[in-house]
Amino acid sequence: MTMLDVNGMNVWFGKNRDRVDAVKGASFQVGTGESFGLVGESGSGKSTILRAITGLAPDWSGIITVDGTPIGKKRPRGFFKTVQMVFQDPYASLHPRHSVDQVLGETLHLHGFDDIDGRVAKLLDDVGLGQKFRFRYPHQLSGGQRQRVAIARALAPEPTLLLLDEPTSALDVSVQAEILNLLADLRADRGLTYLMVSHDLSVVGHMCDRLAVMRNGEIVEILDVDALRASNAAHPYSQQLLQASL
Repeated sequence: MTMLDVNGMNVWFGKNRDRVDAVKGASFQVGTGESFGLVGESGSGKSTILRAITGLAPDWSGIITVDGTPIGKKRPRGFFKTVQMVFQDPYASLHPRHSVDQVLGETLHLHGFDDIDGRVAKLLDDVGLGQKFRFRYPHQLSGGQRQRVAIARALAPEPTLLLLDEPTSALDVSVQAEILNLLADLRADRGLTYLMVSHDLSVVGHMCDRLAVMRNGEIVEILDVDALRASNAAHPYSQQLLQASL
């Protein structure tokens, strides 16, 4: 089964002379329950693909299919019960004047859930925070704790596909492994599918089954993680990335 199919995706910003083509002809598939990585240097178009899938980058062409359903320019309401995104900077993605309880409660309410109290408590437990964090505000939390709240918010609608945009790059090195292990456990427990953007090949090697290497908006190669670990890449740019990571 295929959870996500991206075929011939182009994404651009601006018009006419000001137009910038950020993604050019990207195609890949992510199987149900798979963790798939997008890697490449800054500006290669990795995060732009995630934004196009969620509708945050409106100027795109190509075909996006999620769990067998083609996605048009407008996302139907049910789309966000299936697909959620975790952003790079947890402080910027949380409302500074909303408590953790408000952040999670409002998300659950928007998606039509009952027993919001019980669900908030369970979400906090699932991400390793617990009840003592429920009425704290973002400025009272560490970076790792904020990212756990952001993950809990993404899990609230009970999605099947999580888009992870550099979910640990804004965190201290000591906290990064904790968040990656949490994400790995959640994927196993809930049968989630991940599409993960990272510039760090060691992170992708730990988290992903396969990966696409991007350069200048194009996918130059798709590898499985065993080829990555064996430094067995065919494209010269992929070989450069592997050398740099060593």
